[in-house]
Amino acid sequence: MKKISICIGCYNEEENIMEFYTRLVEVIEKLGDKYIFEIVFEDNDSKDKSQEILRKLCKSDKRVRAIFNEKNFGAARSIHNCLYSSSGEAVISVACDLQDPLEMIPDFLNEWEKGYKVVWGQKTQSDESRLLFLVRSLYYIIVKSFSKNLEYEHVTGFGLYDKTVLDIMKSTEEREMSFRNLVTELGYDVKLLQYAQKKRAAGESSYNFKRYFDFALNNLINTSKAPLRTATMFGFFSSIISFIIGVIYLIYKLCYWDRFSAGVGPIMIAIFFIGSVQLFFMGMIGEYIGVILDKISKRPLVVVKEKINFEDE
Repeated sequence: MKKISICIGCYNEEENIMEFYTRLVEVIEKLGDKYIFEIVFEDNDSKDKSQEILRKLCKSDKRVRAIFNEKNFGAARSIHNCLYSSSGEAVISVACDLQDPLEMIPDFLNEWEKGYKVVWGQKTQSDESRLLFLVRSLYYIIVKSFSKNLEYEHVTGFGLYDKTVLDIMKSTEEREMSFRNLVTELGYDVKLLQYAQKKRAAGESSYNFKRYFDFALNNLINTSKAPLRTATMFGFFSSIISFIIGVIYLIYKLCYWDRFSAGVGPIMIAIFFIGSVQLFFMGMIGEYIGVILDKISKRPLVVVKEKINFEDE
């Protein structure tokens, strides 16, 4: 039988782990005649009782494996390491907050059996705040307008990946780029299955505005060079406009030298405007330099403190 890995990112989910596990087992036991399952939790240095609960699960069910990180390396890097540590022929990624329906796992596997190497869940609606959903939609519009690759809207990474896809992704040694970007960069045909996302079952999300902004900016920079080209074009046209205004100013001053007095107001406004634009684009260039630094640094994806039930590897 084919082996399937279920990979779960986990951080301070003590209130959700047992319910998640119970619901997951109900789903996979119905598929037990076709597949062998392993359940891999990667805990990102939780500060609650999550690790204690995971240890008990690993002891009671040998299908459950746990990876404990030395510190919180961020959700993306943690789940990437979890996926790379799996051993199944297909790997399903899902968060532990119970927002994404585990009942879609059979649908993912059906599409995989048809030949799709990547199957994603796509949110058509969400029980989260309407403002947040609207902001997400605006973000996707911006990224799609700049990106050179195909971008899928309202895809969180919840879905299935063939092991061959993960092997290629791992060989790229990308640490910060999201799987959504890597999949489209590599050109895989993606099957989308639509669903309505529920509210978080319990606890609070570790994502705040700063993390969302950082994630959005990193995705934009990793998927496109358009912001840099925008800076170049803006500087080019600004220099032309400034030159024309300077010539007009000079001619007007020569013709009406005794009456023309523009004062320092327009000059100060122009200086502050140009200075703010320069600072903005210097910051943009700095973000690109930061991405380059991350790519050339040979630091590990995560540092693992402990692994449980991986003895057979």
